[in-house]
Amino acid sequence: MNKSTCVALSAALGGTLVLGMATDSHAATPIRVKALSTAAAQKGDPYKSGAEGPNAFDCSGLTYYSFKKNGKTLPRTAQAQYNKSTKISASKRTKGDLVFFGGANSIYHVGIYAGSGYIWHSPKPGERVKKVKLWTSSVRYGRIG
Repeated sequence: MNKSTCVALSAALGGTLVLGMATDSHAATPIRVKALSTAAAQKGDPYKSGAEGPNAFDCSGLTYYSFKKNGKTLPRTAQAQYNKSTKISASKRTKGDLVFFGGANSIYHVGIYAGSGYIWHSPKPGERVKKVKLWTSSVRYGRIG
């Protein structure tokens, strides 16, 4: 629809017309990419066992918080998040996918894939949320919504 058609249609319907370019880019951004951005914003927050933010996190607390802030509630533990996710291969991974450490029935750590072989995670006591290069290829990938 062009501008004059929109103006005419708005007038005919008795509505208010606000001109400008609407973009769908933010609305079309997958929730996992928004969650990745939220996780990155937590850079430097301390690890705390059982914490799910907003100022301290354990590994699954960071992923839980990052998705919840963007409208998607995940289970709370790394294993439960793995169970809930759609499994994908390393070749199909994209930014915002979850990266799981451990076997299928013994997941002990989770992070969010940042692209180019990096993840955001809350590693362990005494450390802080940070972006690191994946140190092993023995991981599993899962996608949320």
